[in-house]
Formats: sequence, C-alpha cells, structure tokens
Amino acid sequence: MRVLSGIQPTGRFHWGNYFGAIRQYIELQQGQEAYYFIANLHALTTIRDPETLRRLSWDAAVDLLALGLDPDRAALFLQSDVPEVSELCWLLMTGTPLGLLERCHAFKEKKEKGITADAGLFTYPVLMAADILAYDADAVPVGEDQIQHIEVCRDLARSFNHRYGDVFVMPKAKVLEHAAKVPGLDGGKMSKSYNNTIEIFEDPKAARKKIMRIVTDARPMEEPKDPADDHLFALFALFAPPDQRAAMDATYRRGGFGYGEVKKGLADLAEAYFAEARARREDLEANPKRVADVLAAGAERARRKARQVLDRAQAAMGLKVDRAP
Repeated sequence: MRVLSGIQPTGRFHWGNYFGAIRQYIELQQGQEAYYFIANLHALTTIRDPETLRRLSWDAAVDLLALGLDPDRAALFLQSDVPEVSELCWLLMTGTPLGLLERCHAFKEKKEKGITADAGLFTYPVLMAADILAYDADAVPVGEDQIQHIEVCRDLARSFNHRYGDVFVMPKAKVLEHAAKVPGLDGGKMSKSYNNTIEIFEDPKAARKKIMRIVTDARPMEEPKDPADDHLFALFALFAPPDQRAAMDATYRRGGFGYGEVKKGLADLAEAYFAEARARREDLEANPKRVADVLAAGAERARRKARQVLDRAQAAMGLKVDRAP
C-alpha cells in the first residue's frame, strides 16, 4: 500500500499536531511505501513573508525527523521541490467544475465570515488532489475534517479517467482512528488559530509555565470528579503509561486533590515523553546538511514517481506529440 500525506508549515508543531496526526504518520511508515511532504505551496494562502515560510518549512522538516520519521522508510520532501505536481494541478483544473469548488468548506467558511478568499484558497482542493494523484497513492491518512477534500480528489480522478482512460489510481481516505482530540490551554481544541497551544519542542520551562496556566474549574479539592469530562485529565492521559493513568483516574474519582498536582505531573510526563526527540532535534540542528540531504533525496524519489504519473496524464490528454497526427 502506498501512503501519502502532507502537513502545512504554518507554525511550530504542537501537542495537537503530534497526537492528532504526526504520531500516526510515523506508525504508518512501517511496512508501507510512504511519501510525506511539507506543504509549503498550500501555506502560501496564509503566509506572505518569505523568510517566515523558509524558516517554518525547515523547522517542520527537522521536527518530523526528530519525532521519528525515517527517511529510509519514507520520502520526506518539500512540496515545491516537485514541480510536476503544479503542472498536474493545471491539467486537473481544466476539467474541474466551479460548483464543486464553491461547495468546499474552507472556501465557504471564509466567504461566510466576510474574509476575502483568493484564487489560491478557491483552487486549494485541486492542488491537494494533484498532491495525492501524483504518487498513485492508495491511502491518504486524514482527520475527519479533511475527508471532503479526498472525496473531491476522487471525483476529479473519476471524471478524468472517464474522459481520458484509466490514468489515475483511485485513492481512499484513511481516517486516523487513533487520532486524539487534544484540548488546549483553555479547554477548547488545541489550535494555533486559538493561541492555546503547547509546542512539542518548546523550552521545557516555558512549557511548564503554560501547563500551570491551564484553565480548570473551581470545584473544591475534596469533591470527587469525573475524569471523563475533564480536559486536564485528557492531556495527562496522552502522556501517562497505563498504570499512572489508572492511578490518576482513581484520584479524580476519590477527590481530595488539587489541580496543581495534576499539572505538575503532566509537565514531568510531557518533558520525559519528548526528551529523546528533543535530543535528536539538537543533533539535527547541529548537522543541517543531513536534513538538506534527506529533503533532496526525498524530492528526487518523489519527482521520479510524479513524472511517471504526469507523463501518463499528458499522453492521455494529447499533450505528447511524438508523431504526425
């Protein structure tokens, strides 16, 4: 099975990114043919400063490698280093109905909020389709909010194949079954948009201060509490081994504890959980050529595959002229 996914470099990765997606990407590279890209072309719809985009793209590559992405098992590359995808995007756009794109939720949401949506955001699902189809991907790991984009991709591939022949592999969405819904500092979904995140590689002291500021309720210490509806316990459970999780569950149900106790335990667990990744990251930062070599090798592998698919599409559409009509 060939697996493909991309992640936007719109900010440093946080706990929500890791437990919601990155952890599953690392697991899926085992025994699969995997392509993972840093979606810097998609990021152009929100990031206009070139230095910021360069820095965040580099950080994303270093972070993914530090967290366990193995370049011997999976190709890691910058989206922009595979120009075949951009050309394939244009080929797909020539047959994409406007109505299909107008129904896509990212564009609709911005339009409903009165935010100016540019052509990049409008055609975003087509570029995403090109990303997927360029590598003959069988499975695309996504969260539930991205399923619509995979359906758009399948619609475009189905329409293209109906018109020009069997050019594209029909991909399927692989919903991340073990993706955790990670609460932020305010109890809502952890998201850069809400400014409620804790970054994976944040300075441990700064992360600890954030953890101690996590919003909790005002119930008295002695009152028993249900861990199932407590966002602080949900965060603790992400990092705690089963025995510690069970012990904290019992503490909640018994009562007689303070949230500060839980926060300190969470800070200790999180620091230990990412300690090895932090050490690997420091080593990678000290050896930038290793990271550059990984990206170059990943792009070369990705381009070889994307070139095959693009050649098929061009030939099917009549763009390859190697003999007289």
